[in-house]
Amino acid sequence: MIEYLTAVEESGTEQWLIESFLDKRNVFAVVGVSRNPEKFGHKVFVDLTNAGYSVYPVNPGLDEMLGKKCYRSLAQLPQVPDVVDIVVPPTVTEAVVEECMRLGIKKVWMPPGSESERAIGFCRENGMEVLHGVCVMMERRKRQAEAGQPSSG
Repeated sequence: MIEYLTAVEESGTEQWLIESFLDKRNVFAVVGVSRNPEKFGHKVFVDLTNAGYSVYPVNPGLDEMLGKKCYRSLAQLPQVPDVVDIVVPPTVTEAVVEECMRLGIKKVWMPPGSESERAIGFCRENGMEVLHGVCVMMERRKRQAEAGQPSSG
């Protein structure tokens, strides 16, 4: 049985799930990247890239993101990512998680503002691990600081 982290759980017993998502061997896709440095899609992509992760940018409206080819959808990626971080409105997230399921992607991260109960429920019903209500950048930086490593973002 898969355990799930929710924003209201404060016991810390699901920290292993966050750590499994943040494993450096994981390949990430960030759906909703943006060229605007003020947008979270931009910040998440830069943070994960600077931290040394392999990251694919996904946005149907961009051809490239900071020198990397940007893909129109998850299905167009040259490899299936281990983790998809979804930085889009909740209604778009609902379509993205369906694409994740079709592609066999098992780890989905929905930062605050992108999640919906429907998308979370869909992930759970389809055996996908889902994180929501927590920010990938904050969690990554927290673990980096706990490990005594200098900040990379």
